[in-house]
Amino acid sequence: MAYRHGSEIASDFGKVLQTTNNSTELVAVLKAALWINGTALGAPAVIWSDSVYAVKGCNHWRHIWVNNGWKKIVPQADARSRPIANKALWKAVDLQLRQNPLLTVAWCKGHAGLVGNERADELAQTGRLSNRHSECM
Repeated sequence: MAYRHGSEIASDFGKVLQTTNNSTELVAVLKAALWINGTALGAPAVIWSDSVYAVKGCNHWRHIWVNNGWKKIVPQADARSRPIANKALWKAVDLQLRQNPLLTVAWCKGHAGLVGNERADELAQTGRLSNRHSECM
């Protein structure tokens, strides 16, 4: 969902079959970035997430992965590089975040009574119970 001046201006939900929680968190970030870039490209915006995986990935790990050719490089020189989980999703998220340097991803505590986070949980529950499916890359 999107808020402007404390009012919800857009929201969406979907159901992704046979996937992990981390994948659905990335799908949410991707869909938010796509919406922001489609309606307010170049404007400052914040995508809030209670997923440490999504936030750390967006703000730290993806830059390392891009520099490493989208591979995880382990510290041991003789070890092989490891594949990145959700690589296609991460590439799509990276593309969207690079389009708007004023778009940031920030962490918020989940289940702490924050209005936007509670609303996101409601939409996630609606998605889990619906027959409306989203594509997961």
